[in-house]
Parts: sequence; C-alpha cells; structure tokens
Amino acid sequence: MQKIRTALLSYGMSGKVFHAPFLDIHPGFELLGSWERSKNLIQEDYPYVKSYPTIDDLLADNVDLVIVNTPVGTHYEYAKKVLLAGKHAVVEKAFTTTVAEAEELASIAKEKGLKLAVFQNRRWDSDFKTIQKVIKDGVLGDLVEAEFHFDRYNPLLSPKAHKETANDGAGILKDLGPHLIDQAVCLFGSPKSVFGDIRYTRENSLVDDWIDLLLIYDNFRVRLKAGFFVREANPAYTIHGKKGSFLKPRGDVQEDELKIGKKPNLESWGTESEALQGLLHTEINREVIREKIPTLQGNYFSFFDGVYDSIANNKPEPVTAQDGVKVMQIIEAAIASSAEQRLINL
Repeated sequence: MQKIRTALLSYGMSGKVFHAPFLDIHPGFELLGSWERSKNLIQEDYPYVKSYPTIDDLLADNVDLVIVNTPVGTHYEYAKKVLLAGKHAVVEKAFTTTVAEAEELASIAKEKGLKLAVFQNRRWDSDFKTIQKVIKDGVLGDLVEAEFHFDRYNPLLSPKAHKETANDGAGILKDLGPHLIDQAVCLFGSPKSVFGDIRYTRENSLVDDWIDLLLIYDNFRVRLKAGFFVREANPAYTIHGKKGSFLKPRGDVQEDELKIGKKPNLESWGTESEALQGLLHTEINREVIREKIPTLQGNYFSFFDGVYDSIANNKPEPVTAQDGVKVMQIIEAAIASSAEQRLINL
C-alpha cells in the first residue's frame, strides 16, 4: 500500500484531536510531524515524528500532503504556499475568508494537478449520516422545510485571541456556520438565494456569535442557526415533509472521545447513545408510525479514506475545493444580506 507522507501545520486542539489520531492508525498515511512555533508537543504523543521550526523546513522535507489546520485567517496564505510547493493539501473550515481566495486555491490545485480537500468532518457525524439516510429513503415525502442547529451555552469569550479579535476569519459564521452550510449543500445542493441575520450577543464581543440563515430553494426552505445562549437544546435537525417529520438531537460522540484520548477503534467507534435516537413520525404504506430510528455509526476515518483514495488512486476528494467555494459563496451572501437586510441571489 502506498504511504502518503503527511505533516500538520499546527499541533493544537485540531491537530491533536481531529487529525493525528486518524493519520497515525491509517495504513495509507505516514505521519511525519508538525510545524510547532514554540513547543514540541507532537513528539510527546508520537515520539517518532518531527517538530518543524518553520513552514519552509516542513515543505523542504519529503512531504506529500499537508494539513492546513491553522486559524482561518491564515488558510489562504498557507494553503497557497503548500500548493505552490507541489504538495497536496487538506484545509480546515472555513476554507478561506472570501470566495475569491477559495476560487484561486481551487484553480492553483487544478493547474498543478494536486488534490485539495476541505476538512468538513461533520459529514461523517452519526447524526448527520442518519439524516442523510432518512431523506434518501423518502419516508418523509416531498420536503417542505428543514432546520439545522449548532447551539451551545457559552456566554464567556474564548481565551484564544484569534477567535475573539475582529478579523476576517473570526466569528461563529466562519466557525460553526461552515458545518451547517456544508451539510445543507451536501444534502440539497446550492440554494437559489440567501437571507442572513448575524448578531453580536455576548457582552463585549467583537465578533459575530449568533446566526440565522435562510436558504431558499425552489420548493422548500432550509434554516441554519447557531448561537451561544441555548441552555435547553433544540433538536439539531428538524425536517418536515408532506408525509411526515424527523427530529434528531445532536449526538455524535467522536469529538468528546478524541478529546479524552480515545483512539478511533473502527468496530465500535462513533456509536452514540440510544437515548439520542431521532424521532420519525410519518406514514408508510398507509400506516402512520411514530417511532425512534436507530442512529448510524459516525466515523471521521472515512474522510481520511477518501483523501487517501483521491491521492493514491486519482479519485475525487471526499470534500472538494469546489464544495468549499460553494460554502464561501453562501457565507459571503449571508454577510451582505445581514448588512443590507435583503435577500441575496446566488
């Protein structure tokens, strides 16, 4: 099996939790190390890898793939540098800060024959995979509306300066927003138009921390919401069709298990509690049913499988650069809509 030599651009929470554990156990990747500006933390967890003092040292090594997992405002600069150095890249969300940046990165990758993927790992959450199946099975009939939430109760400002300083990469729209938007586009494609309401709700907040986006499709509507003042959680997913409804709380366990150091065991990994199963209330074969639906297993390993297949076998990336462009188009439309208080056509 071909080994794809891979390095990270940082070893903070995302590198430690979302990337290194999967790269380490996947037989198709060789984890080379991470760029670390002041500490050599990656070697505490993986003693056999390197800690690169600069990005230039990292790119000068025998690296095939680079994970751009730095703050959002740096994604364009670093991803461009990686691609121009002839390396494949995975870029975390938000892909970039503007549509123009996203399109330029996609163009560079295509011109140089490189793979460029966006790390939208929550396509492989247990709850979202279940939503996909319910919609695909057609048990709700023609869809009328859907509402996705990514809510938290956290009124305090983050200690991470880049998250709370006013800059093009900060704010909930480019933090939690890309998860919601990507899931909507993955399920339904790009909308015709967007209405956005973006607010600052925490005391002394310098960045947006509440969003309400309405995506307009021909025959149905999708609402996406996220905020930090939700003590009693709404369903993460509410979908209504002409035959019935499906409501599902957020239940994926992968992030919490990775944070406490659990390794992504592929047999039982990503199995959430039965208490968090979704409720299906619909009509099938002229019989009304109202029952809990078993939740599918989540597994971020599938994303890395897809990245491997794209590089080793020249298959499409699991989340393409063009997917990232579509998300950025909706983000830009939401910003313009909120500022101008009008619907923005895409």
